[in-house]
Amino acid sequence: MTGPRLGFFSRLLEEAPAADRYRFALEQIAQAEESGFASAWIAQHHFGEHEGGLPSPFVLLAAAAERTTRIGLGTAVLTLPIDDPVRAAEDAAVLDRLSDGRVQLGVASGGTPSSFAAFGQDAARRREIFADHFAVFLDALEGRGIRGTASRMYPDGGDLARRLWQATFSVDGGRRAGERGDGLMLSRTQPRTEGAADAPLHTVQLPIIEAYRHALPDGAPARVLASRTAVVVDPENRTRVLELAQDGLRRLAETMFGLDAGRLGIDELVRITDTHIGTVDEVVATLAADEAISAATDVSFQVHSVAAPHELTLRSLELLATEVAPRLGYATGADAASSLRTAHHPLVPATEGAS
Repeated sequence: MTGPRLGFFSRLLEEAPAADRYRFALEQIAQAEESGFASAWIAQHHFGEHEGGLPSPFVLLAAAAERTTRIGLGTAVLTLPIDDPVRAAEDAAVLDRLSDGRVQLGVASGGTPSSFAAFGQDAARRREIFADHFAVFLDALEGRGIRGTASRMYPDGGDLARRLWQATFSVDGGRRAGERGDGLMLSRTQPRTEGAADAPLHTVQLPIIEAYRHALPDGAPARVLASRTAVVVDPENRTRVLELAQDGLRRLAETMFGLDAGRLGIDELVRITDTHIGTVDEVVATLAADEAISAATDVSFQVHSVAAPHELTLRSLELLATEVAPRLGYATGADAASSLRTAHHPLVPATEGAS
C-alpha cells in the first residue's frame, strides 16, 4: 500500500528581513516541487515576526504558482474568525485559476488569541465566529447568494469547497471535520493531556484520526494531513544542526508542555518535542515509529522550531524526497501531486459555472 503523500510546510521564521523570508519560501517551494513533493503549505500569522512571518498567504502562494507547475498549494491555516470570509473565498478562487486548480484550503478557528482584538473580534467567541464565517465562506465557494443577497462570487469556486481541510487538536474537532467530509489537519504542536507532557505525539493524535474516519459519510475518502518537524542533514552537518536546534526546542518544551527545559540535553528535547532531526538513517528510524503518520494520507514537514538556515532547509527538502521518502514508502512525484488534486469528497455540492 502506498504511504502518505509528501508535503512541505513553512511558517516563514528565518532570522531575516521580510523580503528575504518570502524569497526563501518561494525558493523552498520550488525546491520541494523539483525534489518530488506533492504539496506545499503556508501558515498565516499576524502582528509579529516570531510566531509566523506571513499575514497574507494567498499573495505568496500566487507568486509560488508562477514558479511551479504541479505542486499543491495549501493554506495551513486560514484563521477564518478574523478574515473576511467573502474576501478569503474570492482570493482562493483567483489563486485556483492562476494555479490551474492546485489550491488546498486549510481553515481553523485560530490559535493566537492576541490577534483578534485588532480585527474587532473577541477571541473568547472564536468558535462561534468561525461557525458563522465558515457558513458564509461555503456559500461563496459553492455559488449561493452571499449573506442573503443575490450576489454570487466571480470567479466561481468550482470544486474548491471539496478541497477544504479543518485543523483541530480535539477528538470532537476530528469528528466534525469527518462529518462534513473535509480533510483533517493535525499539528506537530498538539497539546498533551495533564500528566502526560512527554507522551509520543501519535498516542494523542490516533484517537482524533479514528473519530474522523468513523464520522466520514459513505463514499467520502479520508484525507489526513500530519504536520511534523524534520531536518535531514548530511553527516558532516549533524553536529551543527543539533546545536542550531537547542534553543528553539527548549522554548517549545517550555511553552507547550510547561517543562523546566533548562537542564534538558538535546536528545531529551528532540524526544519530548517529537522532532525528527539528523542523518537520513536517524530520521528514517524516528519517522517509522510515528504511528499517526502511518495512519495519514499526507504528511508535511517543516524545519521549525529548529533555526535551520536557508541552505540547510533546501538540502533537507532534497534528502527528505530522494532518500527518506523512498525508504518509508511515502508517495512523491507527479502522480502524488496529481492524486492530491482529486482526493476530495465527491458528495459535497459544487456549483460549476455559477454567475
